[in-house]
Amino acid sequence: QVQPVESGGGLVQAGGSLRLSCTASGRTFRDYAMGWFRQAPGKEREFVGTISWSAGRTSYADSVKGRFTVSRDNAKNTVYLQMNSLKPEDTAVYYCASDPRGASYNFPSRGSAYDYWGQGTQVTVSS
Repeated sequence: QVQPVESGGGLVQAGGSLRLSCTASGRTFRDYAMGWFRQAPGKEREFVGTISWSAGRTSYADSVKGRFTVSRDNAKNTVYLQMNSLKPEDTAVYYCASDPRGASYNFPSRGSAYDYWGQGTQVTVSS
């Protein structure tokens, strides 16, 4: 089991940057793909980005492509979400999730591919 814990959320002005961190316990963290999702008030949860266990493969939602970057440091059991050029519509609770089964390889944007979820961290972008 790899239980994620997110941190780094906060309030930022439009055009600014923020980096979220996701730390996961467990010796097998480096074997798991990790994903980022977000949920805005009144909206469904949506996929943001994902990274393979080796960091050799990433994918992103079209809405964040070119602005957000997912990376990982397996030595620190940590995954990062670097968010640049933030927009008010990026305001949401951001969640980190782990995929121990490898299900996200073919379906990276499906929430059901990820088994363990963090509690989320709030990101608010002011205009």
